[in-house]
Amino acid sequence: MNLDHVFVCGNPALDFAATLRARRSARSEMFVTPERLNAWYVESGIVDAVSPGQEADVELAKTVREAIYQLVTARRLGQGYDGTALTLVNDAARKPPAVPQLTPSGRWTQATPDEALSMVARQAVELLSGPDVPLLKECGNPECTRVYLDRSRGMRRQWCGMDSCGNKIKAAAYRARKRTAPMAATD
Repeated sequence: MNLDHVFVCGNPALDFAATLRARRSARSEMFVTPERLNAWYVESGIVDAVSPGQEADVELAKTVREAIYQLVTARRLGQGYDGTALTLVNDAARKPPAVPQLTPSGRWTQATPDEALSMVARQAVELLSGPDVPLLKECGNPECTRVYLDRSRGMRRQWCGMDSCGNKIKAAAYRARKRTAPMAATD
């Protein structure tokens, strides 16, 4: 069941932070029910299955998500971390993660909502303390607030994803150029 989750940021913690879209304008919340949150955990590949969650799991996930976003933004801009955000992410990361199991058909990871959230928080800790920090960029679409890892040659990538933002911006720029271009003589 695909629920419009997009994974273009290059790291699960960044994709998690991007589940609140268009933070500067028409905010769009992806985690509206425990089922949608759990679907994100599974679709992201963090786990294979999540036990049913409660509304409190959604609220905690949103709180940790916002803390991750704050920390990523601070790190990207070379600013200090907010103490509350740091505590929230570290507390989530301290909880036991889901443990993968070997089954006759391969690896299987069943998680509780807390275990899945711990795995996302640990991804954030690894990202923000690791070698990929210089690759953090915010999408060039003014309406988009996704932060992604720019692994392109020369670090020239401008969009979180071509399908989600790049094509829209390029098409709008093309239409604007066509509107302002002098009309060609047609006689």
